[in-house]
Amino acid sequence: IMSPQVQLILYCLIIATTSLAGGRLSSLLRMTHLRTQLLMSGVGGLMLGIALLHLLPHGSEMLRSSVTGGAGALIGLIVMFLLVRLFHTHEHGVPVTENGDDVNSDHSAACDHHHHHKDVRGLGWVGLFAGLLLHTLLDGVALASSVVVDAEHGSWLGLAGLGTFLAVALHKPLDAFAITSVMNKQNWSTSAQNAANFAFSLACPMGAFTFYYGATSLAEGSTLVGWGLAISAGLFIGIALADLLPEVAFHDHDRGKLTAALLLGVAIAVGIENLPGHQHEVHQPEAQDTDIHRHENHGHAGHHH
Repeated sequence: IMSPQVQLILYCLIIATTSLAGGRLSSLLRMTHLRTQLLMSGVGGLMLGIALLHLLPHGSEMLRSSVTGGAGALIGLIVMFLLVRLFHTHEHGVPVTENGDDVNSDHSAACDHHHHHKDVRGLGWVGLFAGLLLHTLLDGVALASSVVVDAEHGSWLGLAGLGTFLAVALHKPLDAFAITSVMNKQNWSTSAQNAANFAFSLACPMGAFTFYYGATSLAEGSTLVGWGLAISAGLFIGIALADLLPEVAFHDHDRGKLTAALLLGVAIAVGIENLPGHQHEVHQPEAQDTDIHRHENHGHAGHHH
């Protein structure tokens, strides 16, 4: 079985590759509105599932407190909200005109969202790039903390952090695509777009390795990993909702398909979290007093005679 470092390196290589490919998405295949939305719904469902079934529970477990875990998730959500507020990241979703016009008033324009990004002035892509860069560095933290926690807990075929990896790898193309399409709209040269795309693809690996080596070298590593997981849960929820909610709010078309994609994403997360090899109950003898359910079960067992 590969060591966690090797897995993290492999994951990061694949994520960097999907990110690079994402930047070239428009030249690889025609990203229609429906295709983009289906991918976003599916990945959104996957991210929600991973956040609530993997990142948050494991984070709370490592922090030995569900309240602290919840606090971490809240921090992550607020950070994500601030990133979207400050940098207008997640513009690969629904267009909003500069003066805040109601999008519903012009449905056809809303659907043609390639040409209907916020009319970013000149260096608008820098803000988008900076926001997505930060958010991707944080994705790296999510990935590293998942790998660390799964490597300790045992995982299916030794694939630590598989769910988080899939969620990040599938979301990166959308982010990279957002950056290059905005640059493209502002008539930046292909080489400039490629440079930005390449720089962006390195963000997740940087975040992952910085966190991994930070957490593994510090004495309080497990607390740090716990915080990493809990905060990442909030980030994932924020990212998923930023992708999912506008579509629900502004579009009635393809409801069935998009809902199916969302549920498929959630189902994949559930499947990944229930792969054989996840020992959830075994590895925490010292944390039994925080495990209320176990006490309740003992209580019920006691009442049955």
